[in-house]
Amino acid sequence: MNMVDCILLIDDNVHDNFIHTRTINKIPAAKEVKTVTTGEEALEYLRLSKEHTEKYPVPNLIFLDINMPGMNGFDFLERARQEGLFENSAPILVVMLTSSLNSDDQKMASEQFSHEIKDFKNKPLTTEMLTDLLKKYF
Repeated sequence: MNMVDCILLIDDNVHDNFIHTRTINKIPAAKEVKTVTTGEEALEYLRLSKEHTEKYPVPNLIFLDINMPGMNGFDFLERARQEGLFENSAPILVVMLTSSLNSDDQKMASEQFSHEIKDFKNKPLTTEMLTDLLKKYF
């Protein structure tokens, strides 16, 4: 199985980040796992990854939560799109990883953010889910 260089977890729940990091490392699926807890931190991480790749490697894969205080996952994607943070870099695969059961969220993901979001999964991240994503996209 292919191992990616970097996976970025964007989730305000530190417990979910911890569990998902352990799942990623268990396979292992990535050389590095980075975590941020807000959309603003994620935007800053992507800005810094354009020039400081050693400390902020460009993620190959982002697991993005929808429901976060302040800036939700869709707001983050809109701002990243406006700032061109997904342009001029290797393709970044974004997977919505959420506990949301709202069908409107899935509809918005597929209709308004289809260029950025490649998959929509329910939490928690499992080794099977991760293995399937890596086989499908990498």
